[in-house]
Amino acid sequence: MSHTPDRPRDRDPEGRARSARPRDGLGRPLPYGAEGVARQPEGLVRTPEQTVDEAQGLLDRGRPFHAHEVFEDAWKSGPAGEEQLWRSLAQLSVGLTHAARGNRTGGARLLRRGADGLAEWADRTGTPEPYGLALPGLLDWARELADRTEHGQAPVDAAAEAPRLR
Repeated sequence: MSHTPDRPRDRDPEGRARSARPRDGLGRPLPYGAEGVARQPEGLVRTPEQTVDEAQGLLDRGRPFHAHEVFEDAWKSGPAGEEQLWRSLAQLSVGLTHAARGNRTGGARLLRRGADGLAEWADRTGTPEPYGLALPGLLDWARELADRTEHGQAPVDAAAEAPRLR
């Protein structure tokens, strides 16, 4: 349902457009009034270790969309020079989200884009395990899941397919 005269556009306290519609565990909008999954608070500043811990918990519960929001916060507020690391992790989470929603093409594309970004970041910085992240294993996981998603059955089970970040 879009905005209409009887339902104005949802806005946050600063006046930016924000959907207040409830969402399911994979971040899909539900009808207004439906019971959804609690959303991740936006704009939180966490340490990198807290970011990884929070995202892993969400991934383990089959909520990669919500994990992407945690990584997005780190991408926007984390240390300079690490934007690509966190953005790429967010892309992996969104890729898993799309694969779990049954979007084979989008899921595979985002998993590969995230893996390529992580590989590029690790090569550029010489840091294959920042904050204990097992980037080589994540690259293997993402590329293998991208291949299975693209050529196999969709949707995948988000919790069963969740990666181990460390």
